[in-house]
Amino acid sequence: MVKVSTRKSISLGSETDSIALASPPSFSQCPNLFFSADVSSSRRKSRAAHFKAPSDRRRVIMSAPLSKELREKYNVRSIPIRKDDEVTIVRGSNKGREGKVISVYRLKYVIHVERITRDKASGQSVPLGLHPSNVVITKLKLDKDREDILARSKVGRELSANNKVTA
Repeated sequence: MVKVSTRKSISLGSETDSIALASPPSFSQCPNLFFSADVSSSRRKSRAAHFKAPSDRRRVIMSAPLSKELREKYNVRSIPIRKDDEVTIVRGSNKGREGKVISVYRLKYVIHVERITRDKASGQSVPLGLHPSNVVITKLKLDKDREDILARSKVGRELSANNKVTA
């Protein structure tokens, strides 16, 4: 009989042999783990933070992926969406349709795309709200600020590719 000393052991039937169960290491066994007191893993608190987020954080949350061509050109996977970007809808009942973003409604986490509308019972046509994760940006509206953002991320990626990280 081999006896293994662990905290947990089980017996197999009437035999007296015990098998060690793998238990995760306790915090005292991992002294190099640090946790930020500002970040909560609570579902309730994470949802509250998401829905109470200020406009500047909502901008980042409302990022949309770039098309394959733009991804190769700028070496960036996604970017915060803005008015006048051209997008293709990739999920939902309007899948495959294209258009220009006519408004970004940060309060509701939706964007409105031209010609994507529905008719109300009164006959009035209203824009349909789409979440930015359900579209792919096919053409960027470039201005000075956006070019600077793309240039900064490109420099950062080149440095990390060369394993030269600067503070």
